[in-house]
Amino acid sequence: MKIKENYKVREIAGENLIVEQGKTQSDMTKVISLNNTALLLWKELQGREFSLEDAAEVLMNHYGISKEQALVDAQKWVDALGNCGIIG
Repeated sequence: MKIKENYKVREIAGENLIVEQGKTQSDMTKVISLNNTALLLWKELQGREFSLEDAAEVLMNHYGISKEQALVDAQKWVDALGNCGIIG
């Protein structure tokens, strides 16, 4: 899977928000805010193909959590972005 190129993270009013580049109007009903962990995953994995295991490895290395917990957390992140059409 991969984060689609037309989505970028921008800091707006102290929040890290995903915005779609190239649109003349934004649909503000679909604002996605990233917490620090989601932002870490975004920064580490953007611009390349990655697997669920790659995302879990980022979490294990950064937070020192178990592989099982990292996989659960990574799946939640992937599901959230997938449901919004941001990764494919």
